[in-house]
Amino acid sequence: PLTPTQAAFYLLNVVLSRTLWRARVSGPLPVQPGQGAVVVCNHRSPVDPCFIELTTTRVVHWMVAQEYWQHPALGWFFRMSESIPVSRRGIDTAATKAAIRYVERGDVVGMFPEGRLNVTDRVLLPGRPGAALVALKARAPVIPCYISGSPFKGSIGGVFFLPAKVHLKIGRPMDLSEFYGREKERE
Repeated sequence: PLTPTQAAFYLLNVVLSRTLWRARVSGPLPVQPGQGAVVVCNHRSPVDPCFIELTTTRVVHWMVAQEYWQHPALGWFFRMSESIPVSRRGIDTAATKAAIRYVERGDVVGMFPEGRLNVTDRVLLPGRPGAALVALKARAPVIPCYISGSPFKGSIGGVFFLPAKVHLKIGRPMDLSEFYGREKERE
């Protein structure tokens, strides 16, 4: 289901992820063909989506900060990879609706609930509820993932020259069906 350009970047990603970053994954993304899902993961490096992409040959529509999506040097890549631009100013209902539409039509949407890179010593930053909202509205499972060893030393471009030893653990899909219809209840 990849375009020729996406397929070329997929192959480049496999080479970089397996050689430079020595990425190991715990298995394939547990999503059936045509099934929608929301992938959630911790966020330690700008290349974290690369490791999730190793688990599937489907396009994962990542939520990306709008300023990167509109950046003159980077925007083409985010548009080609079919990412979803998100405003950092409050709640972005257009991005949320786009994510819901993707999942409802059987696509996979990737989200980092922390909302930014976690450069602290904490395992996770406080999460935002957007992933749960998208999964509930689209009536799809949430697939939790955890990445350790991501390359990052403060420079976004520097990650492409920084060796690492990455491990991606894919969790079991979370069935939220008991909460369907209760999206407005914060609890």
